[in-house]
Amino acid sequence: MCSLVAGWSRAIVGAVAVVVAAAGAKAEPSGRLPFVSPIFGSNMVLQRGKTNIIWGWTQPGATVSVSVAETTVTGVAGPDGRWQVWFNPPVKPGPHTVRVAGPDTVEFTNVLVGDVWLCSGQSNMEFPLSRARNGVEAVKQAAHFELRFFIVGRQPAYVPAAVPRGTWRVCTPDTVTADGGLSAVAYYFARKVQSETNVPIGLVQAAVGGTPAETWTSAETLRGLGGFEAALAELERLRTRPGPQHGNYIMHWYDEFDVGEKGGWMRPELDESEWKSVTIPGGFAELGVPDTPAVCYFRKAVLLPSPLPPGDATIHLGVVERMDTAYVNGHWVGASAWVENPRRYTVPRNVLRPGTNVITVRVFKTKPDGGFMSRPTELRLVLGDGTEIPLAGQWKGRLSVDARPPHPLPLGFENWPVIPSVLYNGMIAPIAPMALSGVIWYQGESNVGRAAQYRKLLSAMIADWRRAFGQGEFPFYIVSLASFLPRRDTPGDDAWAELREAQAHVARTVPNCGLAVAIDLGDANDIHPIDKKEVGERLALCALAGYYRRDVVSSGPTLVSVERLPGALKLNFTNTAGGLVVRGDKLGEFSVAGPDRKWHWADARIEGESVIVSSRAVAEPVAVRYAWQANPLATLYNGVGLPAVPFRTDE
Repeated sequence: MCSLVAGWSRAIVGAVAVVVAAAGAKAEPSGRLPFVSPIFGSNMVLQRGKTNIIWGWTQPGATVSVSVAETTVTGVAGPDGRWQVWFNPPVKPGPHTVRVAGPDTVEFTNVLVGDVWLCSGQSNMEFPLSRARNGVEAVKQAAHFELRFFIVGRQPAYVPAAVPRGTWRVCTPDTVTADGGLSAVAYYFARKVQSETNVPIGLVQAAVGGTPAETWTSAETLRGLGGFEAALAELERLRTRPGPQHGNYIMHWYDEFDVGEKGGWMRPELDESEWKSVTIPGGFAELGVPDTPAVCYFRKAVLLPSPLPPGDATIHLGVVERMDTAYVNGHWVGASAWVENPRRYTVPRNVLRPGTNVITVRVFKTKPDGGFMSRPTELRLVLGDGTEIPLAGQWKGRLSVDARPPHPLPLGFENWPVIPSVLYNGMIAPIAPMALSGVIWYQGESNVGRAAQYRKLLSAMIADWRRAFGQGEFPFYIVSLASFLPRRDTPGDDAWAELREAQAHVARTVPNCGLAVAIDLGDANDIHPIDKKEVGERLALCALAGYYRRDVVSSGPTLVSVERLPGALKLNFTNTAGGLVVRGDKLGEFSVAGPDRKWHWADARIEGESVIVSSRAVAEPVAVRYAWQANPLATLYNGVGLPAVPFRTDE
């Protein structure tokens, strides 16, 4: 593996770089592309042990030199103005100065040589250190000169972009809370790796909450994969339209059809003389769309005291079907398309004013019983001192879009990037092919329900990234989804368990991958569990064992075979690391089925490096499952405290 990476082909890298540069490069505010891509800068980490590449843009045909330590290497800008230079970094970690000279000259100072890890996924990777368990104290102690990070700014793009957003920073208590905050998982991963290797670590964080894996995969790869034809066709249509690249379908739909948005119906001074009086919860019947898809605006004036109490306020709207957007005095304060999630939006104090304030809520209802779905008491404005102002009752309402057939509906209602390929284009393509060690990946919640597709999709995405960076089969370490949702009392099929199975399948079958199991670290009531330290350190074990070749155990017990016994099954495990261990009051959660494929909870006991399972309800079990639900009782561990990998034998 190491020799393959060290011999990385310049021909491949050059081909990738030209494609990235030619397809939709974004200019600086000055109107020109930057002399050096922003993915390089002061405080950065250069990847040790590999040929590195630096690139940027200048006059076509101009010569550009890159100097670091005693080495100077030159390159020539192509017809499109893009230049790129390969060089071998110093052996010593530094700090060093990198000088780039040509028609312009820049110097990057305080540069280290170490290992660079790309940290990507959705909200659990994006989840900042400050919000993790003991996060306040962790931030205070986050002063690590040899840990650097670059947070790639959110940037959906409909063609591959050239210029990423972001800045390299040294890890300090002040910097880890900037730009939304450094990923807690990435931070704890880096600290564990550093403590074992004493190597400087650079983290490149490219993560966006709520995003499915297809947003991080190139359109070309998705076309070959199949199953995304309608979405890619819509992407092609949107590419030709002027205006912002939202990265989702619903905002473009609003741009096209929402009369209220065009007319500024959220402005506090709007004339409401033509609006109808409606009752909230409710309101749609009075506007003539009781049972059909529709977009309606609702406005309510509330009187606030003088002076206003200190602190931010919050607006609570309960559960809303399907999507809502809330404004206070014309200022956007929040929006959501997550139907089951009660709305709670922060209203900054400077948005409110003593006296009359206008709350406007846009609701896109898709079901007959949609719209505001919670009890009237759940709709309220809470001021900074805790004073509650009820919001249920009389509002003003107006129909903006009658969306019943044949009116088109958007392909999706999410208001965050979900269109296939848009984050690959905007956040991965601009940083490729920088030299790196590998990738840590925490994602999958947004693909639950599509596990069979995810097996192929994640495998294809990994191959996609490896091609883009041109460094062979670099490591790719996956977090298996944490437990979530209320625990089910009866065994059966489960979409979350199937997604974890897909993740384990990819980790097992794709070369140079690993799996960090987090089944025991979740929260039934929160899809964003706060125990990120353990997740990051389990990912670090994958890297220490796989990339750094340390003699450490990186996996919990893993099923290797099943033996049939009279009235029972014997499950044989590897990665027991000193023996199988039960954490908790009982060994669980196993279920068995006979030839009828009806599942029953099983009794289980440890016998050496095996587990014997049986059930009085199943005379001759033929299949077994372990931890097979969204939030299982998962108490099987190995001798070093790593949880068993969930599995089923009836696949």
